[in-house]
Amino acid sequence: MRIISVIILILLLAIIISESAYSQVKITLPRIEIGDKNAGEANLSTGIQILLLLSALSLAPAFLLMMTSFTRIVVVLSLIRSALAIQQTPPNQVLIGMALFLTFFIMAPTFQTINSNAIGPYMAGKITYKDAINKGSIPIREFMFRQTKEKDLALMVQMSKMSKPRNQNDIPTHVLIPAFIISELNTAFKIGFMIFIPFIVIDMVISSILMSMGMMMLPPVMISLPFKILLFVLADGWHLVVKSLVMGFH
Repeated sequence: MRIISVIILILLLAIIISESAYSQVKITLPRIEIGDKNAGEANLSTGIQILLLLSALSLAPAFLLMMTSFTRIVVVLSLIRSALAIQQTPPNQVLIGMALFLTFFIMAPTFQTINSNAIGPYMAGKITYKDAINKGSIPIREFMFRQTKEKDLALMVQMSKMSKPRNQNDIPTHVLIPAFIISELNTAFKIGFMIFIPFIVIDMVISSILMSMGMMMLPPVMISLPFKILLFVLADGWHLVVKSLVMGFH
């Protein structure tokens, strides 16, 4: 049941964008018939399940990356590795996995709201799919609006050549998402800059010491790397970084 809920959640995000971007275009999905034609509702349910599964498999990565906290987290973690000057430690799989689970942790309240307000009632047959889309879009849009800077949102509104919105409800989701991504990248690079400062200081100090000792041929990185790792460990760097990332979304 949890897997089905996740699949429906991802498809719901896809439909939210599609409904927003192509609200003026009428699209009719073909009916998928499986088994006895007299089964009626059962056939329609089976067809929808297949469509949900295929759509989720193809669209899941994009929506997970672009509409959640994943982008900021994975960029910051990559910048930490660059600041420490360690090429493949931690490896990409570890960074992506860490970013993925932190994303699930941060987005859990939003996903639970979508599940209780949209997915649960829709699966129980209490609301239509249009109501599920409308109710499911509210929590994810509120999350993105909280993290989106006003100037980035104004830029995308201007570039879309739409009329000036009176409130957040007038801003389509396909306009909100690019503004949200720009804001996330901007915030991630600001955090990365603050992380780089102490490690740059260490590199400068080590380089100055080596030059004063006449050791011109010895790469400063070889000497500074242990000190940077030691500083990061003594400062409990992973704890501070993860805490800052999580608290930044609240």
